[in-house]
Amino acid sequence: MNGFNWRLALPMLSLGVASHWAVYQHGLSVEREKAGHASAQRESDSRLSQVIGERQARYEEQRRAMAQEEARAHAQNERTIADTGAVGADVAGQRMRRDAAELAAAVSCSGPDTTASARGQTATRAAMVLSDLLIQADARAGELAKAYDQARIAGQACESSYNALIK
Repeated sequence: MNGFNWRLALPMLSLGVASHWAVYQHGLSVEREKAGHASAQRESDSRLSQVIGERQARYEEQRRAMAQEEARAHAQNERTIADTGAVGADVAGQRMRRDAAELAAAVSCSGPDTTASARGQTATRAAMVLSDLLIQADARAGELAKAYDQARIAGQACESSYNALIK
């Protein structure tokens, strides 16, 4: 056999296959390492964005809670002011009712003249009716003013809370 030397070729072929196999395995390990690094980077980025999102959500929740607390405190101040105004209006209404009762009593005083006395009784009845109407109108106006103030304050508080939530 002059030709081909199998004894020399077989180890060379084995060496070539082994070197190709080693290069292939090295390439696989490099690719796995790159893939692992890319996966770790994605996980790190994902966790970072999750933490940032949670912080932003907590900040927004705190901002909304503070805005709603401010709206509640403002509404409470408005109620206090309205209640103070209502007390002042009640005092003024009581003075007005007292003055109306005194006016009705003053009109009822009659003199010795009978025609003047008849006119006085008519005037007294008219003054009493007007006084009673004035008292009822004042009481109703006070009730309406109080209801209006409560509704206005509640509406403003609701609007402030809503605006705090949508900003």
